[in-house]
Amino acid sequence: MKKILFADKDSDLQMDKKEKRDSPEKKGFIIEALSSVIGKQGEDIIKFLDAEKYINEFIIAKKLDITINQTRNILYKLSEHGLVSSIRKKDKRKGWYTYFWRLETLRTLNFLKEIVKKRIEQTAQQIQSREIKTFYVCERCNIEYNEENALLHDFTCSECGNIFVLKDNTKTIKELKKNLEKFEKQQEIINIEIDGEKEKGNKKKVKEIKKEEKEKVKKRMEKKKERDLKKKKEEKLAKKPQKKPAKKFKGKNKKIRKHFKQKTKKKVKKKK
Repeated sequence: MKKILFADKDSDLQMDKKEKRDSPEKKGFIIEALSSVIGKQGEDIIKFLDAEKYINEFIIAKKLDITINQTRNILYKLSEHGLVSSIRKKDKRKGWYTYFWRLETLRTLNFLKEIVKKRIEQTAQQIQSREIKTFYVCERCNIEYNEENALLHDFTCSECGNIFVLKDNTKTIKELKKNLEKFEKQQEIINIEIDGEKEKGNKKKVKEIKKEEKEKVKKRMEKKKERDLKKKKEEKLAKKPQKKPAKKFKGKNKKIRKHFKQKTKKKVKKKK
């Protein structure tokens, strides 16, 4: 059975351990993934979510200085994308359920990987479009048009009436290529972090399997000891000389016994 860890009390030591455990790159990726779903609050909530232990939602609410309903709404949004998971415990005195939440690091990294993948595809398409197509710009309003839209507007800005100028895409393409390189590098680091998380998960599974095997061996040894003790007791009893049970008269034999008793009594009377 899997052991579930809880963190009911706040501990600065736990936070320090968490910071040491996560690399700056991984932490940055997780914040980026969470922020893409819940906005700026992603930077705050990451401080109180843990990948190893389930955290009480009331502690998270207290630390974020928001209501429990606001906290739950944030966590539910993250849960919809599989970035966090939860379990619930019933309060025996009050009767209601309290939820405990945990960060799903591997899923969060995979979620960000898909976002970065889309960015790479979009940037590559933009580069291709800039290299092939012609663009025009209104220098006064700084509004850009592709060739089709410029033709529809008669190469004249509808806002100021200024004539469109052919745009030089060299600078834009350079910036797009720079962004593409940045996204591709980010994707590589995310893949390394994902591999690290998978390896970590596999080690954990192996550890759990070994633990289960040890427990099984322990149980088997305990049962063997019980069997051996039982066998020794049986052997000891077998060696003891057993007393023969007295003969008992049953059914018809009872009548015979009664008859013999009566005969014996008559003989005794005659002798007298």
